[in-house]
Amino acid sequence: MTEEHAIFAGGCFWCTVEPFASKPGIISIVSGYTGGHIADPTYDQVIGQYSGHVEAVEITFDNQQISYSELLTIYWQIIDPTDANGQFADRGESYRPVIFVNGQEQRRLAEASKADVIASKKYHRPIIVEIRDNQPFWPAEDYHQDFYRKNPRRYRAMERSRAYLRFMQNIKNHFSK
Repeated sequence: MTEEHAIFAGGCFWCTVEPFASKPGIISIVSGYTGGHIADPTYDQVIGQYSGHVEAVEITFDNQQISYSELLTIYWQIIDPTDANGQFADRGESYRPVIFVNGQEQRRLAEASKADVIASKKYHRPIIVEIRDNQPFWPAEDYHQDFYRKNPRRYRAMERSRAYLRFMQNIKNHFSK
């Protein structure tokens, strides 16, 4: 088994875990914070936009069962890559989409996937997802971990809302071409 790590910020980490969790080769997913300027931030510091961090997930995976490219494909499907001020109902800088890469190969793959999204012309607005080098990753408080399992009703309601917003975005993108 060859373990790798991927870090993706794509809005509320509560809604970012589940799309990856059931895939073969996923070893663990930790919700947390990265990209900021203070050590070991709290949830209140992050959502209050005092720390510069984004909510993110750190995925540990077996690259012989699932590739980094496959993770990128999932990532692009669950975010709005045109929204620099958050994701869907989650607003603010702590919810902006960012791919944090670990090394040149992840950077190459992330940049190629972003170029593919741009070339697809699926979106009428610019693709604003940043690709940055990994920063220290700070696990979020325990009550944030595995939220979709611990709070299934609340998670399903949130996911229905996100799905509706993604659907509306797709319609808007289709008719604005």
